[in-house]
Amino acid sequence: MSQPLTATRPTTAGISLSPLRQPPPLCTFLFIIVLIVATFYTLHHPDATPPLLFSRNTHNSLTLRRLFLSSASNATISSYLRALTRHPHLAGTKPSLDTLSYVTNHFQSLGLDTRLAEYEALLSYPAHISLAARFSNNTTVEFDLNDVTADDDVIRPYHAYSPSGSAQGSVVFVNHGEERDYRALELIGVSVRGCVVLARKGESLGRGGMVKIAESKGALGMLIYAENDGGGLGGIERGTVMRGIGDPVSPGWPGVVGGEKLSLEDGEVTKRFPKIPSLPLSLRNAEIILASLGGARAPVEWRNSGRVGSGQRVGPEQTVVNMTLQGELKMKKVHNVVATIRGSEEPDRYVILGNHRDAWTYGAVDPNSGTSALLDIGRRFSVLLKSGWRPRRTILLCSWDAEEFGMIGSTEWVEENVLNLGASAVAYLNVDCAVQGSGFFAGSTPQLDGLLLDALKLVQDPDDVALTVEDTFKSQNNIIERLSRVDSDFSGFLHHAGIPSIDMYYGADYPVYHTAFDSYDWMIRNADPLFHRHVAMAGVWGLLGIILADEPVIPFNYISYAEQLHAHRDALSKLLVGKASVDPLSMAIKEFSLVAKEAKDEAKKLKEQAYNKNDAAAAARRRGLNDRMMLAERGFLDSEGIKGKEWFKHLVYGPAAEPESKLGFFPGIADAIAVNSSEGMIQHEIWRVARAIQKASRALKGGFT
Repeated sequence: MSQPLTATRPTTAGISLSPLRQPPPLCTFLFIIVLIVATFYTLHHPDATPPLLFSRNTHNSLTLRRLFLSSASNATISSYLRALTRHPHLAGTKPSLDTLSYVTNHFQSLGLDTRLAEYEALLSYPAHISLAARFSNNTTVEFDLNDVTADDDVIRPYHAYSPSGSAQGSVVFVNHGEERDYRALELIGVSVRGCVVLARKGESLGRGGMVKIAESKGALGMLIYAENDGGGLGGIERGTVMRGIGDPVSPGWPGVVGGEKLSLEDGEVTKRFPKIPSLPLSLRNAEIILASLGGARAPVEWRNSGRVGSGQRVGPEQTVVNMTLQGELKMKKVHNVVATIRGSEEPDRYVILGNHRDAWTYGAVDPNSGTSALLDIGRRFSVLLKSGWRPRRTILLCSWDAEEFGMIGSTEWVEENVLNLGASAVAYLNVDCAVQGSGFFAGSTPQLDGLLLDALKLVQDPDDVALTVEDTFKSQNNIIERLSRVDSDFSGFLHHAGIPSIDMYYGADYPVYHTAFDSYDWMIRNADPLFHRHVAMAGVWGLLGIILADEPVIPFNYISYAEQLHAHRDALSKLLVGKASVDPLSMAIKEFSLVAKEAKDEAKKLKEQAYNKNDAAAAARRRGLNDRMMLAERGFLDSEGIKGKEWFKHLVYGPAAEPESKLGFFPGIADAIAVNSSEGMIQHEIWRVARAIQKASRALKGGFT
């Protein structure tokens, strides 16, 4: 069993909480317990100036990593989270500027070069919302659409970018609102045309996709509820229904202040928004409506799934609802914070750590558990800097804005810097919800798998002091996901710019997602009372940044990528069952495998010469190999992008345009299969992916044909 570099649970004594608003009594009690227990694990005072351990451009990596890990602080991270979650801070509102100032001042106080990247974006807010139902006995109910009344600053539950308007009609329950659900209704003679549909949110289809399908079926409006309502708290899940990501009025280019903006009537803008109104609904109110429905019984395949029983009726008989939404579209400034630690030897190569700052409500889990970890990484990096360390490559610590509206802050930044990112970015490391619960989860591009596991070996498990994070990860999960999903800020970096990426989080999910109960109090009651999981996440995240910034040879393993491509090809071959040939893929992957092996052998030789400062020729060869490994991921991009989602350029990992695509990779091929395209069209998409793999091979090999 591998041992972590630190075998204790660190904390910081003497944290001043005076600038922060005092929490409610129970919260105060729990917070005091956190601090009391944490003091038993004190390593040292991390704010004290450490001895000078490293001379410029030289350091012992083991000592450096020990110092980074031992500088952790449960109590400090806790204080960051308290400060960030004092008020709800939806992007574009005044409280969001308070969190902007907090993060900016924190990085500046550490002596980091801190700058703002500002954009203008079209954001969406609710002005008036109502929902009433008339039942078969002619009684009428006006539903309460709030999930909390204690704080007037909490935005009412709504769907951002839902169009203003009213919809009145009979209710039809459509399960998860997928195409297959509507087909199941058709088989029992139920149509949703002219009705308001009620759906429970599932895992495979986002809100925007659900509304898009309902619109195509002739529904007048849509109500969406989550079966997990905050553990009985009555939470209502907010979210966006915009299609695509980034500022909708500057699609494909950065929404810089004073720059070009499309009109709201422009087709490029209108296609991003639904045409029928939608509202989120609490589980409690959804169950009232479900219990009132008449008509046919739910299809067999829906029954005994979640709360749908064998007696569930789907309508459209007996219940009519009237829903109204008046929304406001406003141009707002979006503020990203970028703190820079300049590299000593390769300042023009960048390792980027990012997390978004904005939240639908208080955002203790989403996203400020991640923000708190990022702030602590910045603090710990400042300890290393005071000890004489300078990273070989430049590190950027980024706090994104307006992610909840559709990854707007990070997308605009990627669009503005896409050429420089393509030339200079080593990797992007994303943490959104650092702590949701127990268990470590991660997704990455395959060349980073080995590095991720190596970092997990170095960090003590937050729930078992005898184990490392790697130990529990392998015993509980042991699956590194692939990043085809579009649900956090890594999307622009990977899917548009082709930057190798990692996304990490503790806990598979949590019951207060996007509700008013995602608070500091919920965090210390449920997800991480002693902030040990926060410390572990910050440890893994920061170590990944240090290793990628410091290792003379960038630790990418493209043999892992080749093996993953082989597995994807085999899965595709089974799905096609003779519809098209995967031979072009086979040939391209074979070539990629050979080049990956050559790159690994070259890296091994160059590592042996890595610390010979006088070998200029070896340094030049390292630089060349690093550049080739860095650029190889860009080879998987295609200028035409994914058909129907052309902004997304990555042909191996990216979002499928068709909701029923059955693959989590090769999105263009998956879409062609999903819509029953001709054999020729499927074959064309296979060739496109094969050519992308060949481009990646050429980038990794270097030179010209």
